[in-house]
Parts: sequence; structure tokens; C-alpha cells
Amino acid sequence: MLQMLILGFAVSLIIALVFGPLVIRELKKFHARQSEREEGPQSHKYKAGTPTMGGILILFSLVVACLAFDPSDLRKGLALFLTLGYGVIGFLDDSIKAVKKRNLGLTAKQKLAGQFVIAAVFCCVLDMGLHFPTTLWIPFTSWTIDLGWFYYAFVFIMIVGASNAVNLTDGLDGLAAGSCAITSVAYVVIAIALGYVHFAIFPAVVTGACLGFLFYNQHPAKMFMGDTGSLALGGALAAMAILTKTELLLIIAGGLYVVEALSVIIQVVSFKTRGVRVFKMSPIHHHFELSGWSEVKVVTVFWSFSAIMAVLAIIVVLACK
Repeated sequence: MLQMLILGFAVSLIIALVFGPLVIRELKKFHARQSEREEGPQSHKYKAGTPTMGGILILFSLVVACLAFDPSDLRKGLALFLTLGYGVIGFLDDSIKAVKKRNLGLTAKQKLAGQFVIAAVFCCVLDMGLHFPTTLWIPFTSWTIDLGWFYYAFVFIMIVGASNAVNLTDGLDGLAAGSCAITSVAYVVIAIALGYVHFAIFPAVVTGACLGFLFYNQHPAKMFMGDTGSLALGGALAAMAILTKTELLLIIAGGLYVVEALSVIIQVVSFKTRGVRVFKMSPIHHHFELSGWSEVKVVTVFWSFSAIMAVLAIIVVLACK
């Protein structure tokens, strides 16, 4: 099984590395180029025109690798469905941006509607296909609580929240791709430790796809993943946590995404209620940029934080499960 994990990782990595130049070339032909926000950091203006929608490369790599190894596994197939479903929503959003040549795609309501539908189908398959237990493990303890039907409401919110949190994290070269690779590695270990050995190939494949994409997304980025990639990766991470029955552990393993999302919530609430901005700009990675940190330094520090949280998550599982 270890050999299959390594092969899955290697296949997705190699596919992303090999097809990267082709994807960049085709995205340029499609005129799928980044449009920087007027209110964004001035240091990002040079990124306007860089090909976006590169998440297509991530999706292609992980789909081929997943189908090449144990394609009949329902658990892995369900994770792939959630990832692709959210990737399609992101693709539609990015495509509209490319056609209209502006930094606005689907409306917030349209995006959420699509996310709700995919999450709802995922929950139905969990219940009817996998007869999934509705228990929730409390990290740092050996306790589990049975939420009954409320479990599916929780999972629903978790999926939508995770996908949007990763979407917010995708704001600097390599930040989302590198941190998602780190979190996925943690879930390879967690899946194996908890006995979900066959499912462990899914996070292994996601890791390879993210690292292959990162080769072209590291600073200065040759392409961006767009919503096609960020929404898909958020869905993938949510699937990893749900399908290994470590739902709440994602708060730890994906601590970076939690911090990024919270920084936006705090900023919006503070400004609307008090008229005061807590951060120079949100998400919080922009705050550090405007505080004088270079983009590379911000990404490196945030990767390090992500790695620490990933290791902590593994330790919690090994100690408490």
C-alpha cells in the first residue's frame, strides 16, 4: 500500500510538472488573465495579466492519478466528487472574469447556491451510500458525541466554510498551493494512523498535484490557480477531514485557513460596527505585506505556521485516537 501511495503522489506530481507549460500557454490563448483589485496592495499591480485558472492543472493531475489507482473506492470517489464539484464552480467564476475582463465573476449568491448544491449531494451520498456515522470526535479527548441529523448540517457548513477559507488564503504567490500541500501530507499520515489506508491515496495525490502546480506558482508566479483551484482544494481538505472522521481536527490541521477567514470576519465586523479597521488590509497576509514584509517572507512564515499546525494535528490523533 505504501508503494501505491508513493506512485499516486509521483503520478500527480509528474503530470502537473509536465503539463504546466501547456496549461500556461492555453490559458494565455484563452486570455484568462489576472485582474488585480484597485483596492489591493499596490505592489501587486505587476501581476495583472498573469494567466489564471491554473487550478485546471491541479484538477487534471489529481483526477488522472486517482482514477489510475483503486478507482472503485467509494470514499475516494466521494472526495473526488466534492473537489471537482467545487472546481467547476470556481471554473465558471474564473471563465466569466476572463470573458468580462474584470475581477468579478459569479455573484456571491450564485457561488453559494452552487456550493450548497454540491455539499447537499455529498451529504446525501454520505448517508445513503456510506451509511456514515453521525458522531463527532472531540480533539484532545477520547470523547465522541452523536449529533444525529444535525451532523449533516454541520458537515454542510464545514464544506462551504473550508472552501471559502482556502479561497481567501489564495492571495500571494504559492501561499495556497504550498499550505494545501502541507495540510494534505498531514492527512496522509492521519488516514493511515486511523486505518483509512486506501483513502490515504487521495491526500497523497492532492499533495503531488499542489507541489507540481507550485513549481509554476512560486514567486514570481507564472500562473495563478484562481477560484478553479482554491475552491476545489478547500473542498478536498474538507473531504479529507470528514471521510477520516476527524472533522473538528481540520481547525487545527488547517489553522492557517481559519486565521485567514477570521481576519476577514474581524475586519468586516469591526469596520461596520465601529468604523475601525483592525488590520491594514484583510485577509491577514496583506496586513503583513503592508507592514513591510516581502511577499516571499509572508509566504514562508505562513507555510511554517501551516507546517506547525499540521504536525500538531498528527500528534493529537496519535495521542488521543
